[in-house]
Amino acid sequence: MIPIDLKGKIAVVTGGGQGIGAETAALLAQAGCRVGVNYFKDSEGANLKRAKAVCDVIGDAAMAVEADVRDSEQVAAMFGAVEQTLGPVDIVVNNAGIIRDRTMKRMTHDEWQSVIDTNLTGVFNVCHHACERLADNGRIVNFSSIAAYAGFFGQSNYAAAKAGVSALTRVLSKELAKRGITVNAVAPGVVMTEMGQSIPEPVRAQMLHTIPLGRFGEAREVANVVLFLCSELATYVSGQTLHVSGGWWV
Repeated sequence: MIPIDLKGKIAVVTGGGQGIGAETAALLAQAGCRVGVNYFKDSEGANLKRAKAVCDVIGDAAMAVEADVRDSEQVAAMFGAVEQTLGPVDIVVNNAGIIRDRTMKRMTHDEWQSVIDTNLTGVFNVCHHACERLADNGRIVNFSSIAAYAGFFGQSNYAAAKAGVSALTRVLSKELAKRGITVNAVAPGVVMTEMGQSIPEPVRAQMLHTIPLGRFGEAREVANVVLFLCSELATYVSGQTLHVSGGWWV
């Protein structure tokens, strides 16, 4: 048995209150990390409740930390809060994301911009601050998507943002290599999170026929790959986008 031991490491997981982010935060904690579970403040307080629920499961090794990743100043404050409470950050997982699906013809400027701002500029903001604050030999894992490669109908905003994440990942891996920091991305296929379940059933049925393993993914299966990339087993893996899609390739 080859254990993954991340004791003494501090991680930040953006959008860590639900779905793949929540699974990733919990799994990193099981491996020994202390984790900052980031959430975006909404008017109903639902995101805070979700982040706190994740922290309750993890225990004292976690803290909920607010930040809108679209806002650079809030991201800086997030890192400061985690550093003050948990310690210097070693691992960053850029999971926060939204969808606003619509055909190009009908898509509004706000629907385009909101997805780009969160899914791409948000990753830039977090990585920008991580460059200054991340410990040497640290880890950055960004979330791309199979959508960046498949070009799904009605997802020009989402696909463009996720393709940008993969490109950003390749560039940043070269810029941070001299400090031993690896930068990688994961590109999930269809995963049965809240976002995945929002796909209309007829579309999901059609997608299922294209997946060699014959099923949709689970959030834990994606989190397992993130854990690998954050571990000592992946010290020579950098600049890559790992597809976690059940063999679905386009």
